[in-house]
Amino acid sequence: MSIITVILILIVAFIAGMEGILDQFQFHQPIVAATLIGLATGKPLEGLLLGGTLQLIALGWMNIGAAVAPDAALASVASAILVTVNGASITEGIALAIPLAVAGQVLTMFVRTATVAFAHGADRKAAEGSFRGVELYHLSALVLQGLRIMIPAAIILAVPAELVTNALNSIPDWLTGGLAVAGGFIVAVGYAMVINMMATPKLWIFFALGFALSAIGDLNLIAMGIIGVVLALLYLQFSPEFNQGSGGGGGGASSNGGDPLDDILNDY
Repeated sequence: MSIITVILILIVAFIAGMEGILDQFQFHQPIVAATLIGLATGKPLEGLLLGGTLQLIALGWMNIGAAVAPDAALASVASAILVTVNGASITEGIALAIPLAVAGQVLTMFVRTATVAFAHGADRKAAEGSFRGVELYHLSALVLQGLRIMIPAAIILAVPAELVTNALNSIPDWLTGGLAVAGGFIVAVGYAMVINMMATPKLWIFFALGFALSAIGDLNLIAMGIIGVVLALLYLQFSPEFNQGSGGGGGGASSNGGDPLDDILNDY
């Protein structure tokens, strides 16, 4: 493995660690982080398959109040390294992602506790009127979150592949299988939580239609996406709640004389 590959992996790990707090560009999400590591190691297919599966599991992971969810960043980065660099199978990567997420949860609690001192330091700089000092404390705390993922990633990269392979082979099948089954349960919980947030009586028909269309084997994901966009646009165009300004004799035009669909798209 070249030094460029190692540097790219560590950069992805560092950004994923920061994004676990920022939530701006979602680099900590498994489907993004694992795919980027797959690209860096020359195994994009393995990274994408691993990240897509882990993403379904991470759908049910969210921070609620003071409760810290399992860490998707460490789970995705570490398992992607094990699969794309150390030769673990995708099934083994998925099974190991759950305990890795719990370990990441412990790490992030330690880091967040340590950053309390940074908050007090920022308060002192704010009292002194030093904006630069407040920014430095803020950025330093963010760097700690990046190191929280980058350091374990570097440790995994430093361990010989043979040692990792032997450790994976020593894991009993009942434990790997049990973790895989638990991951499947978490996927179902994640789907249920997302559907529960989106479900309305007016949208259930599209949920049922999606199951029917998925049975058509000749349709790939691009075709399914096009059908979904068309159905969404038709729903916006014909739904009365989005066309309350339409009047008779106007040919479906809104009260301001424009196209209702254009008005809706402009608003969004």
